[in-house]
Amino acid sequence: MAAETSFVSGIAGRYATALFELAVDQKQLDAVAADLDGIRTMLDDSADLRRLVRSPLFQRDAQAKAMAAVLDRAGASDLVKRFVGLVARNRRLFALPHMIRDFNILLARHRGEVVADVVAATPLSDAQLDQLRAALKHGVGTDVKLQTSVDGSLIGGLVVKVGSRMIDSSINTKLQNLRLAMKGVG
Repeated sequence: MAAETSFVSGIAGRYATALFELAVDQKQLDAVAADLDGIRTMLDDSADLRRLVRSPLFQRDAQAKAMAAVLDRAGASDLVKRFVGLVARNRRLFALPHMIRDFNILLARHRGEVVADVVAATPLSDAQLDQLRAALKHGVGTDVKLQTSVDGSLIGGLVVKVGSRMIDSSINTKLQNLRLAMKGVG
């Protein structure tokens, strides 16, 4: 599988690798992973937080203070607070979502899992996630860690990417395919 042989690279990969190695050394992998999943969820749910992380208009100190307050309120571990503080001081908050993704890739490889990126039109229930995880495990032959996100433009259905394979069962794509087919008829 491509995800098993792929590696993380670039700015996000370097930061994710450093955090991963620190978490392993301090035996805090599960705590750091949970904190990063929480941050990812907060970024998905809050347009204001995404704006804070992405915008170069905010000063470095303002970003660092705001992220520190968010992480304090979320109860994040000291390691994650220091990591995000460093990322903010180095003006790399824009890459934080990619750092989280790369950390999860490293964690999955460490655990012998494969990471699947799942984009759905609406949030999936726990039962749906369990069914999807089981189906993917059967298909790839190993445990699968799901990274989910929501994109309302899909209208319905899912887009699942595991390694270099992508399964697009979204209604939006089906409608586009139907439009293309209808152009040839008329």
